[in-house]
Amino acid sequence: MVIKNFSSKPRAAFFDFACCEGCQLTVLQLDDRLLELMAHVEIIEWRQVMSGRGDKYDIAFCEGGVVRNEDVDRIRSIRDRTDILAALGSCASIACHNSLRNEWNVEYAIKHVYGENAGDFDLIPVRPISEVVEVDYQATGCPVSLKEFVTVFEHILTGKIYRPPNDPVCRECKQNDYVCVYEKGRICLGPVTRCGCGAACVAHGDACHGCRGLVDDANTDAVFKALEPKSRHTIMEQMVRKNRLTETDLMKKLSIYDPPKKPENGKE
Repeated sequence: MVIKNFSSKPRAAFFDFACCEGCQLTVLQLDDRLLELMAHVEIIEWRQVMSGRGDKYDIAFCEGGVVRNEDVDRIRSIRDRTDILAALGSCASIACHNSLRNEWNVEYAIKHVYGENAGDFDLIPVRPISEVVEVDYQATGCPVSLKEFVTVFEHILTGKIYRPPNDPVCRECKQNDYVCVYEKGRICLGPVTRCGCGAACVAHGDACHGCRGLVDDANTDAVFKALEPKSRHTIMEQMVRKNRLTETDLMKKLSIYDPPKKPENGKE
């Protein structure tokens, strides 16, 4: 990780790779807070808000995943031209939804989607930019957590190390007194997913879908064990009966993580 104390106003840029560009749009929703942050930097490239371009940056925020050989060359070029590189959102940090394509052979996926035009596309297995070049900071989420983006931005400007939270989303549910969605008969990835979003999905009546990635040393085997008939809690028993969940269903849920985590016995 590069930590830098800037002697003058740093030059900043935003870039996008394979993604929906929702993270950059979300950052723009900071409104007045964004203007306060941007007053401390000179924005020299940001396709969504300006037409200018630059060759050298102090800070580069990159969203999206690497899906083509030309993406590899481009992110390496950006890395060479910037002092600090920050991954913006889960696609850039952990591959997230983009990585779902990795369940299929690249050639098959191209032909299935593009048909007779498959030869026009030079796709490779999906990777986050953090697997191609060194990333100094990251703010995850799909879209990126605005609170975390602001925190990362401030840490960059003040030359501080940022360590993402490493507790499960369940902690934030308990802090906010949210009813566990398992009691509502829904499968939730909160027990193994990194927190930092304020349990946003649960707050709006949904389950956690794992977009912030696994906590360190996540016990994914326990997710499967919780469904075993001999060890199932009464709440899990009700949920399994209601949804008729199998290990294959769980694997589909866990495939949001890259790579998907399988139980030790290899069953599906």
